[in-house]
Amino acid sequence: MTQEYIEIRGARENNLKNIDVRLPKRKINIFTGVSGSGKSSIVFDTIANEAQRQLYENFSLFIRNLLPRYPQPNADAIEKLSMAIIVDQKRLGGGSHSTMGTVTDISPVLRLLFSRIGKPFVGYSNVFSFNDAQGMCPECNGLGQKLGFDGTKFYDPDKSLKEGALQVPGFVGWEKEMYANTGYFDVDKKLRDYTEEEMNLLLYSPPTKFKLQIGNGTMNATYMGIIEKFNRSYIKRDLKTLSERTQKMVSAYLHYGQCPLCKGARLNQEVLNCKINGYNIATLSAMEVEELIPFLQKVNEPIAQPMIETLTERLQHLVDMGLGYLSLDRATDTLSGGESQRVKMVKHLGSSLIDVLYIFDEPSVGLHPRDVYRLNSLLTKLRDKGNTVIVVEHDPDVIRIADHIVDVGPMAGAKGGNIMYEGSLAGLLKSDTLTGKYMNHTFAIKEQYRKATGHFSITHATNNNLQNVSVNIPTGILTVVTGVAGSGKSSLIHHAFLSKHPEAVVVDQSAVGTSSRSNPATYTGVMDLIRKAFANANNVDASLFSFNSKGACENCQGTGVIYTDLAFLEGVKTPCEICQGKRYKEEVLAFKLNGKNISEILEMTVKDANEFFSIRELSKKLQTLIEVGLEYLTLGQPLSTLSGGECQRIKLASELHKKGSIYVMDEPTTGLHMSDTGKLISLMDRLVDGGNTVIVIEHNLDVIKNADWIIDMGPEGGHKGGQVIFEGTPKELCKQAGSHTGYYLKRALG
Repeated sequence: MTQEYIEIRGARENNLKNIDVRLPKRKINIFTGVSGSGKSSIVFDTIANEAQRQLYENFSLFIRNLLPRYPQPNADAIEKLSMAIIVDQKRLGGGSHSTMGTVTDISPVLRLLFSRIGKPFVGYSNVFSFNDAQGMCPECNGLGQKLGFDGTKFYDPDKSLKEGALQVPGFVGWEKEMYANTGYFDVDKKLRDYTEEEMNLLLYSPPTKFKLQIGNGTMNATYMGIIEKFNRSYIKRDLKTLSERTQKMVSAYLHYGQCPLCKGARLNQEVLNCKINGYNIATLSAMEVEELIPFLQKVNEPIAQPMIETLTERLQHLVDMGLGYLSLDRATDTLSGGESQRVKMVKHLGSSLIDVLYIFDEPSVGLHPRDVYRLNSLLTKLRDKGNTVIVVEHDPDVIRIADHIVDVGPMAGAKGGNIMYEGSLAGLLKSDTLTGKYMNHTFAIKEQYRKATGHFSITHATNNNLQNVSVNIPTGILTVVTGVAGSGKSSLIHHAFLSKHPEAVVVDQSAVGTSSRSNPATYTGVMDLIRKAFANANNVDASLFSFNSKGACENCQGTGVIYTDLAFLEGVKTPCEICQGKRYKEEVLAFKLNGKNISEILEMTVKDANEFFSIRELSKKLQTLIEVGLEYLTLGQPLSTLSGGECQRIKLASELHKKGSIYVMDEPTTGLHMSDTGKLISLMDRLVDGGNTVIVIEHNLDVIKNADWIIDMGPEGGHKGGQVIFEGTPKELCKQAGSHTGYYLKRALG
């Protein structure tokens, strides 16, 4: 069969220099190159954009108006595209009703299994869904959580009722006295010594009649547990009907807690009583995927076999993607970007579509070297089904499985946008490109290690899957926390460590502002200094030099573009004809600083701006952007156009100005080319040599081998992890039996 190609001619999106690319169909095509070189401009802004646009043009006007609008990419020709499925790192939202089981279509099959062989029979598959009125718990409407009062805030456990243990807001004196006078409790007993029954009676008892002792006589009274009383007074009434003062008082004691009826299972009691081999559907959904597979394989009913096969196949895909530590009831909005991308991949693996264009954005993000080969086998499976696979990637182990490689460069930003190499892996390794050189670079381990100046102690940590972990984190050196996905790295650092050290400077992967009005200059505080310099040089108000304030072009309100909504046709963005996309009023552009106006300054790259300005504080801020490898960004580039790795580095640059002695970095090599990882390691070294403590969560072997100290978590993910399996230097880690990190570090060293 003749090889077909996707052909792109004259592509000019963003920084692309009128390039031509030919990608073989039904093969794995991998795009490499430094961050900002133009890989995403070809793959996402040109190929994916056009594939989506052409697909959506086939829908009715009504449907098209509900879908996102894709402008035609800036290229002469894009030919022979297939339908595209884009698997990116955008986090899966979906709220509390969306779980890993629902999004991967595994839960519907599990529900079907229970409706066929669950005992006793309670109904068809829909009743096993917490999103269905017939299946959901009536108390919490299928959320598993309920707004309620935190009972521990209502009493002092070290006092007795006689000593005034109750600290209930809004209770008058006789109400507090009533609890002591019911005769139900030993008034001299400390509350911490109460039995479970006594605490339930004190907090949750429904209304019961009793004789209240008053002087020598008695009177009929109604007794109610404290939380029951609050629920009836406040939760079961609309809080908005209460006075502002009462609302404020009540909200301090409110929290979302586990539903008292279903205990977080989300389903009604009848459904929870239906079981397979002694387990109900909620218990199976809460099991880690790796545990659920062997359980299902032991189900022997002949009628169930087709469902068991489908379930085990889909669950095995999750294990193959290194997600065996997750459970089906895990809410999708709690997954990281890397986990979200891998869950999306699993969803598409079950698809029977062929001749589809699958586009992946760095699928190795968040993966330990041990799991990268599993990712490779999944990419290969997609290709072998007859699909075209396009991957933007930096990981050398993923690059090695490519049928066709496109290397973009030579550098980033204005110095990128050219095709440096196109062809096989063998050809790339012989080429003179930056990627080719780094694919061949020799891997040597650090020999000299810094000595710790002290340590931070974590004792008996039990956050998430941590199994009573006690460990010392050294101060004054570079510590790298390693381990497979789900082993407890984040629980150890983000939860156990940071809860004790909130003063630490954290550089994680959460998004920076994505407004088109936010740019590197505004984010790092450089813009304030530039406005001040322009104001002083021209003796005018500094707010004139803001496109969000007085200086904004009145026609486009400082956005630089006019958006025209053409109703049933594609919406169009055009440069503002008044300011020509410069964002400022004409009179503002007349003011100059060293011969340049404010718009020309914003078009400068960080590197050029650093050479242009001689203001010490401004240079200091620009220098940090250069240190994190972002010298190619222009000062005015919208943050919404930056990649994930660039966002993390711009955040790191802005955090470098803080006088923090502890830096915590979460996988900072995300989105970094191999050549930039060296710059990042130099930056970490500078921070440590400046007297700081640097703690890094990382999978990248280059970073690991440059650590002074390693804390390796494991041995596996989920409940099989959560233990410290090694503490020591990288050299010692290579000898550690049972450590996946040690094995791959040793292998990389040959």
